[in-house]
Amino acid sequence: MTTPIPERLIEQLQANLRSANIAATAEDIDGMLAKGFLVRVAAFDSLVAETPPDTIPDMLRDTSEHTPAAPVASPASSTAGGEIVAIAEQLRTGKVSPVELTEQALAAIERLDPQLNAFQLVLAERARAAAKQAEQEIAAGQYRGPLHGVPVAIKDLLDLAGTPTTAGSRILANTIAQSDSYGAERLAAAGAVIVGKTRMSEFAYSPGSNNAHYGSTRNPHDHTRDTGGSSSGSAAAVASGIVYAALGSDTGGSIRIPAAQCGIVGLKPTYGRLSLHGAVTLSWSLDHLGPLTRTVADAALLLDLLSGHDPRDPRTRAVAAPNSQATLEAGVKGIRIGVVRDDGTGGVPASAVALAAWRAGLAKLERQGAELVEIDMPELDMFRTVQACVLALEAATFHEPWLRDHLDDYGAFMRQRVLASYAFGSRAGVQAQQIRAILRKRCMALFERVDCVSTPTTQDVAPELGVPGSTFFTGPFNNLGWPAVSVPVAPAPGGLPLGLQIACRPWDEATILRVARSVER
Repeated sequence: MTTPIPERLIEQLQANLRSANIAATAEDIDGMLAKGFLVRVAAFDSLVAETPPDTIPDMLRDTSEHTPAAPVASPASSTAGGEIVAIAEQLRTGKVSPVELTEQALAAIERLDPQLNAFQLVLAERARAAAKQAEQEIAAGQYRGPLHGVPVAIKDLLDLAGTPTTAGSRILANTIAQSDSYGAERLAAAGAVIVGKTRMSEFAYSPGSNNAHYGSTRNPHDHTRDTGGSSSGSAAAVASGIVYAALGSDTGGSIRIPAAQCGIVGLKPTYGRLSLHGAVTLSWSLDHLGPLTRTVADAALLLDLLSGHDPRDPRTRAVAAPNSQATLEAGVKGIRIGVVRDDGTGGVPASAVALAAWRAGLAKLERQGAELVEIDMPELDMFRTVQACVLALEAATFHEPWLRDHLDDYGAFMRQRVLASYAFGSRAGVQAQQIRAILRKRCMALFERVDCVSTPTTQDVAPELGVPGSTFFTGPFNNLGWPAVSVPVAPAPGGLPLGLQIACRPWDEATILRVARSVER
C-alpha cells in the first residue's frame, strides 16, 4: 500500500523547483511518488514538530571530542586470516611475482567481467607497468609493505590522474582527472597495483547497482541477483577473486550493503578518519571512504594504511592512528555487545533468514565470551528520516547547476531521487541538524551500558538484479559518524550471503574489528 503524501508537499516541491529554475516534468513527479522518494519528507515534518526550536544544531559538534577506548594488547599474531598478508609474504620472498599476480587479475577480468559488469575502466598497461616496477623494487630490497605488488581496484568516483572519473554518470563521462585522489595516492605509495576502476550506481545515489547508463553489476554468487550499491563493482571484484581489495565510499551503506550481499567484509570508518580529497561528492557530512576485503585482517590492514589527517580535506581529524591490526586477535571476552531489540519500529524488521543468520553470529560471539545486552534504540528509525533530509539537501546543493543545465543527462532513478530533495522546506537543513543533535546525545549514552551495538546489515538477501536494496540498518550510522563494519555470517538456504553489522563509538574501529574477527573465526 502506497503511503499518501500531503498535497501541500507536492505543491512545495513544485514551487521550489520553479524557484530553482529546474524544469521537472509531471512524469518525474509521478516517478518520485511511485518510488516512495517523498515518504520521508512527510515523516520529517513530524519530527520537526517535536523538536524545541532553540535546540543547538549538531553541525556545531565535532565527533573528535570522543576519545577512543584504550587498546587491548593482542595475545596472538594480528595477521591471522589475512589473504593480503599471505600473498604479501610470497611476493616479498620472490615465490610469486607481482607481474604474474597482475596478469592473473587481468585474465580474471577478461574472463569474468563480461558477466559481472564490475569494471568501468580496466587499466591493463598501467597495471603491468606498476607490477613490473614493484617486481624490480622488491628484488632490489626496496619492499614497501604488504600491499606492494598486490592487485587492487578503486571505485569510479575516486580520481586517478589521466583517467576519467565518471561517478557512474553520463555528465562526467569525459572528465579526466588531473591528479590522484587521497585513496589512490595511499595505494600507490604502498606499491599496490590498481588494475581498474569499478562500476557504481549513478553518482552513488542508490543502495543498488542500478545504473541507466552502464548497466547493473551481477552478484558473483548468483548472476540473477544484485550486488548492492553504490560500491557495486568494488564488492563484485573482491568477492569474485579478481582483486584482493577495493576502495568504496559509504554515504548510507554503500560499502556495507554490497559487502553483505556479496559475502565479504566492508568497513565504514569513523567520519573524518579517511580523506575524501579527489572524490566526487554525494553528501559532505555523510560520505565516508573505506575498504572492501575478503577478510577482517585485510580490512584492518587497509584501514591502518589509509588513515591520517589530510589538510586538503577539512573533514579529516588529527587523531592517533587506529593501529587496529595490533588488537585484532584479542578476542571478545568481556565485551558488551548491544543487541538491538527495537529500532523504533516495534522490533527489528528483517526477513526470517536474515534474523536467523544475525542471531547465529551473535551466539558465536557469546560462546567466545562476549556479553550480549539487549537494548532498545528507537533513535535508529528517527535517524532514517533525518538521514533522508540531510542527504537530499546536500546532494541537491551539489547537483543544482547540472539539474538546471543537464537534467536530461541523468537516468530516471537518479534524476527523480535528487529532484525529490526540493520537497523539503526552507528551514529543513537546520532543523535536521537540531534533531540530529538530540538523537546523537541519546545514542552516545548507550556506551555507559555497552561497548558496541549490532544489527543485521541488510533486511534480506540480495534482491533481483537491478533492484535497489535498503539503507535501513546502515544509514543511521552515517548520521552518527560511528565506525561500522559488515562481516559475513552463515548464508541463507540456497547459499546467498548475509551480513552482521557492528558499530561503535567514534575512533574505536579496533573494537568492531576485534568483534568482526571473532565472528569470522
